[in-house]
Amino acid sequence: MKYPGIHGIIEHRDMLNLFRLVRKNFLAPRKGAREGGNLSMKKYELAVVVNAKIDDEERAAVVDKCKALIERFGGTITNVDDWGKKRLAYEVQKMKEAFYYFIQFDAETTAPIEIENRVRIMDNVIRFLCVKQEA
Repeated sequence: MKYPGIHGIIEHRDMLNLFRLVRKNFLAPRKGAREGGNLSMKKYELAVVVNAKIDDEERAAVVDKCKALIERFGGTITNVDDWGKKRLAYEVQKMKEAFYYFIQFDAETTAPIEIENRVRIMDNVIRFLCVKQEA
């Protein structure tokens, strides 16, 4: 079978070789991602700013949900630091104060993206930031 190409007719075997080349070099999974290999664990910190207008049980539930997300994606929580109620640098959603929590954890390199995607849509989380800690 022959295909029209940019510079003339491409043979079927040449087209198959091109597809194999593209699949091997550009579409292949990362080494260790699906083959049971171990991706390296990195240290991360998740900073969560929680609405100050909710009661203590709801605030604890938000923090517990963040911890559960970390564990769900293979993370191990090493420390949870509660800074308490602090004044915000600028008004956010008509609030001037919020509660700050910092959760340190070890996880694979793919976990922070998944965690951020879930925390982004959580109610009562005003701001969040997940950063890799220096080794």
